[in-house]
Amino acid sequence: MGFFSLFSKEKKETLDKGLAKTKESVFSKITRAVAGKSKVDEDVLDNLEEVLVSSDVGVETTLTIIGRIEKRVAQDKYLTTNELNGILKEEIGALLTENNPDDLSDFILPENARRPYVIMVVGVNGVGKTTTIGKLAYQFKKAGNKVYLGAADTFRAAAIEQLDIWGERVNVPVIKQKMGADPASVAFDTLSSAKANGADVVIIDTAGRLHNKVGLMNELSKIKNVMDRVVSGAPDEVLLVLDGSTGQNAFEQARQFTKATEVNAIAVTKLDGTAKGGVVIGISHEFKTPVKYIGLGEGMEDLQIFRKREFVDSLFGN
Repeated sequence: MGFFSLFSKEKKETLDKGLAKTKESVFSKITRAVAGKSKVDEDVLDNLEEVLVSSDVGVETTLTIIGRIEKRVAQDKYLTTNELNGILKEEIGALLTENNPDDLSDFILPENARRPYVIMVVGVNGVGKTTTIGKLAYQFKKAGNKVYLGAADTFRAAAIEQLDIWGERVNVPVIKQKMGADPASVAFDTLSSAKANGADVVIIDTAGRLHNKVGLMNELSKIKNVMDRVVSGAPDEVLLVLDGSTGQNAFEQARQFTKATEVNAIAVTKLDGTAKGGVVIGISHEFKTPVKYIGLGEGMEDLQIFRKREFVDSLFGN
């Protein structure tokens, strides 16, 4: 079964609804950009560049897209403005595929994945990090996995309490210690318990502080080293959670965290409440790190696998 066949009507409706504000914003700007023009010329491309930058696609990614469209114009000699939407869809789809070659089929671990599969989640406070962990736990459990959560964000009591609430809601165990405890110690306890009890997936929350990059790097490195002693090679995934509604701030957070630790997966949340969904395209391209999940609402089911074709179809479809 191909991964596209797993994309249900309900998931498509959630995606369309979640990207509605971005789609409306982008198309209204494109309409103004091509007003009075019949063909794609230098003025249209200049206006389109402004549209993409103002839609939080990012300067570097925008210049790449414009460069590709310029090549198409030079090659085809004449492109109408009516064709522009289809061209944008093709070029952005190609760009996403280059940087994220493979889509997950669902919240199902590969057959050759180590057990437990360990995910360390990083990101600043307020981006929806703990909520994303709860939704991941729900989706992985729904797919038949035994899931453990580790409350290694011991800097804030509220973070421990919030993860506890999600653990109860999803009915998965949460390993925790008191506020101020050593985060690496919590990670050690979580992996030890998960390993002893035959868990399939372990998700570790970490503190969302960026005020001291050296301290952050040292803390995350210590957590990783301790986990590696319990489960060799852990973590399998360092998942950076970004708030899509913050636009360019999300780029800066990605820049800082990819410097501080070896991020190999990204989740972009809160896309349903913003017109800044273009940030997904820019972050995927600029950081060459796969966007694996997107958050499209408050419901447990509203955390979706990032499927490139469906995302572009929803954003640039009719």
